Amino acid sequence: MVKFNIEGLNIWFGQIHSIKELRMEIYANEILSVIGPANSGKTTFLRMLNRLNELETNFSMKGKVEFDRQDIFTFDTEALRKKIGMVFALPLPLPLSIFDNVAYGARMHGVRQKKKLEDIVEKALQEAYLWDEVKDRLATSAFKLSGGQQQRLCIARTLAVEPEVILFDEPCSGLDPISTAKVEEAMRKLKQCYTLVLVTNNVKQAARVGDRTAFFLSGELVEIDKTEKIFTMPSETRTDEYIRGKFG
Repeated sequence: MVKFNIEGLNIWFGQIHSIKELRMEIYANEILSVIGPANSGKTTFLRMLNRLNELETNFSMKGKVEFDRQDIFTFDTEALRKKIGMVFALPLPLPLSIFDNVAYGARMHGVRQKKKLEDIVEKALQEAYLWDEVKDRLATSAFKLSGGQQQRLCIARTLAVEPEVILFDEPCSGLDPISTAKVEEAMRKLKQCYTLVLVTNNVKQAARVGDRTAFFLSGELVEIDKTEKIFTMPSETRTDEYIRGKFG
């Protein structure tokens, strides 16, 4: 099942042509890894999927981006971002307790019953592989968690509003290998119920978790294919050179 269909997408920020004639599909319940050097258009592409780019005053675009066969610009932005959540490179917990961080979105959408909130928080923390580590201290400040735990808390906060898609923008860039492994483990489990798009500068991470991988360069999609093929028999020389560390 196609979750996103993108046709002829071009994005500019002022005179900078960030995305050039992008055509691709993203499938339901897959992890799509997106790789490429700096300024390749990876994050611009990711932010396009839930319309964050339009927060920039010099943004313009042409082309089509469909989510579940519906143009994303026909959605109310708040409703769209509820369906398509995003986890950023730096964990940004709210200055609240662990419980209130996860419950925040549900409360914003009108959930008030204590038992329902408790169920939502527990489910989200379990899906983010954090529940066992924090279940006895939900009332403590989120700032007392380690960096890796804070990132999984942010994943749980995203999951609590029941999105269909989760966008990850370098979610492990500041994490140690053990914390990174836990986030990746959570991703593999989450794809059973969600569609995941992961932008990463870590090609090894892309290889570990991606079902498919897309390689961007200078705003263009060079190729997209099953991850195993991309990392063993890429169709493009530029992809092979990037993966081997010859540039980037």
